[in-house]
Amino acid sequence: MTLRLVAAPPSFSLFTCRATASTASTALPPPTPTPTPASSTPPSLPLTCALHCPHFQSCSGCTHEFNLHRPVILDDATDFFRKHGVSDFTFDTCKLWGWRCRAKLAVRGSSTEPLIGLYEEGTHNIVDIPQCKAHHPNINAAVELLRQGITELGVGPYIEDEGTGDLRYVQMAVTTHNTSLPAAERYMNGKVQITLVWNSRNENSPGSDKLNALANFLWKNGGPRSRVHLIHSVWANFQTSTNNIIFGNRWRHLLGERDFWEHVGGIDVSLAPSCFGQANTR
Repeated sequence: MTLRLVAAPPSFSLFTCRATASTASTALPPPTPTPTPASSTPPSLPLTCALHCPHFQSCSGCTHEFNLHRPVILDDATDFFRKHGVSDFTFDTCKLWGWRCRAKLAVRGSSTEPLIGLYEEGTHNIVDIPQCKAHHPNINAAVELLRQGITELGVGPYIEDEGTGDLRYVQMAVTTHNTSLPAAERYMNGKVQITLVWNSRNENSPGSDKLNALANFLWKNGGPRSRVHLIHSVWANFQTSTNNIIFGNRWRHLLGERDFWEHVGGIDVSLAPSCFGQANTR
């Protein structure tokens, strides 16, 4: 078996925009955006604040492509607050790219050509989204590492019509609260907690050897002793239901740290992978 090292996570600058009531109502129409290669980094705050994502037309994850600093609903919100006597309403977009720190992705396709992404709107056809611009860059890097592991180990993605296969979904969650780093460096150095949703009843079911092999592959190539420390921990969830519920009731911690810390509302909170968490950590 040939092991490939995952490339260093891509880096990019994080931009924010702020729109005020006056700019929201008087801004000029955006100029025509200049297309950018799929692999390129978003330019320094383009006038259109465009998503620049190669998956936008087919992926159901994002509904707004241009003028991210001025979503359509902003005008309605501005009018609402003006009617209630608030004339200085402002809107802060926070991060325009790389803001999503929690993602649940379906795994379909084949072991030689796995598809890891979201359903096309209104269907159960998977759109592979390796270059998602909304994802924290370390999620994309972890997805690529998972893709390598599936291929190297012959892990079978789930086949809905037959109820067969090994890996149904994966949840990626990035912890950005590493107090050993300066605050300004914590976000871009976030580590990824990976949950593998396995198509079996428990860790003793047939196929558990592949689950353990995949977890070990991720840890060996993305853990603290790898060339690029990317992975915080690896968990397993066991689900055999034929409905659309992603998670089953049985969870197992496999490798890495158990505690996944975030700073929420001024306090430190440890979130289990089964807990709900906002995709945008700010």
